[in-house]
Amino acid sequence: MSKQARWSKLLELLAVDGKLEVEEAAASVAVSPATIRRDLDELAEQKLLVRTRGGAIGHGVSYELPLRYKSSRQVSEKQRIASAVADLLGEGDVVGLNGGTTTTEVARALVLRAGGGTADRGEGPSGPSYTVVTNALNIAGELAVRPQFKIVVTGGVARPQTYELVGPLAVGVLNQVVLDVAVLGVDGVDPQLGVMTHHEDEAGISRLFAERARKVVLATDSSKMGRRAFARICGLDRIDMLVTDSGLDPDMAARFTEAGIEVVTV
Repeated sequence: MSKQARWSKLLELLAVDGKLEVEEAAASVAVSPATIRRDLDELAEQKLLVRTRGGAIGHGVSYELPLRYKSSRQVSEKQRIASAVADLLGEGDVVGLNGGTTTTEVARALVLRAGGGTADRGEGPSGPSYTVVTNALNIAGELAVRPQFKIVVTGGVARPQTYELVGPLAVGVLNQVVLDVAVLGVDGVDPQLGVMTHHEDEAGISRLFAERARKVVLATDSSKMGRRAFARICGLDRIDMLVTDSGLDPDMAARFTEAGIEVVTV
């Protein structure tokens, strides 16, 4: 196993359990405890965890994996979700995408749906296939070279964990646009509290995406269901549709349906 793959596995284990023990981590990735100690030391130097005697812990209850490490989790589920979301969008729609691994997959699914080329096809007679408004630098970077897309990027201060632009500059741009559909990726969904993310600045921007849209689609894998995060984006009353994987608990699905949300599982 490469160092990159090993680090991703260690950070995933840390995100689930909140702590790591050297011996248990060594067994999980089939390397020596000495290798794990070196890995944990290096990850601590990058501020991705806090070293403790005999292991490591996360940075508190709002511990968040950087996007580059989260991207390897539930990949097939996220791709199925993304494809289903892309099928819901009509040509010519103005689509808002916040940052995250699932919304990144939605952007890629839209590329395939629109033709996929970088220079082989220009705009149609009535304009681009889609207008995408996003505060995610990685999504903008992937779509900017596609002539089928008109890309509107918010201003703001970039967060290195998620590549999202936040702050008053982002708010200023979003206040000047109107969206057909906002597709939101989130870190937690609770039947009482609504949808949440780890950071209040990202929550504020995602909330504004929802407010500026005619329809709000929540695109997230079932591991986020019943999970809470620090900052609330909005209540379930603002969500029109949930697209998730077949791992969604039937009782949870029923609660979303009772809240007036159309539930699509893939």
